[in-house]
Amino acid sequence: MLGLARLGTNDLARAKAFYDEIFAILGCEMLMSNEKAFVWGKAGEPMFIIGKPFNGEPATSGNGVMIGLPAKDRATVDAIHARALELGGTDEGAPGSRGDPAMGFYAAYVRDLDGNKLVFSCRGAA
Repeated sequence: MLGLARLGTNDLARAKAFYDEIFAILGCEMLMSNEKAFVWGKAGEPMFIIGKPFNGEPATSGNGVMIGLPAKDRATVDAIHARALELGGTDEGAPGSRGDPAMGFYAAYVRDLDGNKLVFSCRGAA
């Protein structure tokens, strides 16, 4: 089971502004912040952290690394994808159905301002 996800950034203020907007759409709140990281989440659910790397080296996006964030429905996936692009994120896959139609997997893919890959998704009928 996933307890938390942490991604690196080279610009905390810029990353915070990006994720504040994204997590507002998802209904998450800021749980903690300090000079090295920001933490968002919902009570009893996994946390999402964006922060400076622990080793002091520059943050880089991982090749093959992707963090998935659940959305309540397709309209929310669409809204997050659009807002992420407005905020300067990069499109990695427009909202749409993926995989076996019986699964009802609907997702959109973006890269944040530091190049970290995110997927916003929901399951269920349209």
